[in-house]
Amino acid sequence: MADREGDDASGSFRNDVIAGLSTRPRAIPARWFYDERGSELFEDITRLPEYYPTRVETELLRSRAGDMAAAAGFGRAVVEFGSGSSTKTPHLLRAAQPAAYVLIDISGDFLRASAAGLAERFPDLPIHPLEADFMRPYRLPAAVSDLPKLGFFPGSTIGNMVPRSAVDLLRRMRDVLGEGAALLIGMDRVKSPDILVPAYDDAAGVTAAFNLNLLHRINKELGGTIPIDHFRHRAIWNDPMARIEMHLEATRDVSFDVDGRSFEMAAGETIHTENSHKYGPRDARLLLRAGGWTPIDEWTDEEDQFAVLLAEARPRRAAP
Repeated sequence: MADREGDDASGSFRNDVIAGLSTRPRAIPARWFYDERGSELFEDITRLPEYYPTRVETELLRSRAGDMAAAAGFGRAVVEFGSGSSTKTPHLLRAAQPAAYVLIDISGDFLRASAAGLAERFPDLPIHPLEADFMRPYRLPAAVSDLPKLGFFPGSTIGNMVPRSAVDLLRRMRDVLGEGAALLIGMDRVKSPDILVPAYDDAAGVTAAFNLNLLHRINKELGGTIPIDHFRHRAIWNDPMARIEMHLEATRDVSFDVDGRSFEMAAGETIHTENSHKYGPRDARLLLRAGGWTPIDEWTDEEDQFAVLLAEARPRRAAP
């Protein structure tokens, strides 16, 4: 059974939704996409022809995991943040010769299924599923407390956070993993909107279903009456912010209740549900340094669409 840590998920979900719908502009944190259905839809997204990040990063891990593991150091406890289905993870586990593997995810059912699948593939590897929101306080299992750590944060999930939150998360990861830890992290590059926008607004409508599933979850778990048929998915490139934004736009004036509270939205008004920031090489390294990590290596594909960076938690210095 997976360990559980952090705040009560249902209470946090309720608080974030009510606060997000009450503010202007309206916004709900992207971490609430990932109930069981949302996690399934995201896995479908990763297989879409338009969605290049998973395909490119997986190939990088397949072809360069040996180099990554050698640079990070063998025999560490691999700690994966937001593991999902852990489809990329076997490439790293085979190369890194880990002492243990901790997978952290907010979706408990999905987490346990992923852990069970990996246990079959790596029967001699101690596997510790941890059901937690890694954006909130949690503790790693005691079984890995004395082991050197290799954090694994693939998928450019760091791009979902505004820079301030991204830096806070990197600092929290450093505190959790400890001094001397390594961090292997995926970051998506800035590129043409002609490539970026279709990756978040695919022709088959899977990303739209993923975005709209958040409204289904609100209706189901918080007694909502949101008229989902009167919302549509939008994905836009915000060039000054270097990010893709996902929104749920009301297609007509709507009124609804959530958790006993009433809300109204005018036609054209949106709920901002996700950011996906893109980073150039210098931006990525600066972000890591701001979060307390020293970049030590980097791997990219031939077209420089996506990067996997390795950083180290070196002793803090009192002065330059």
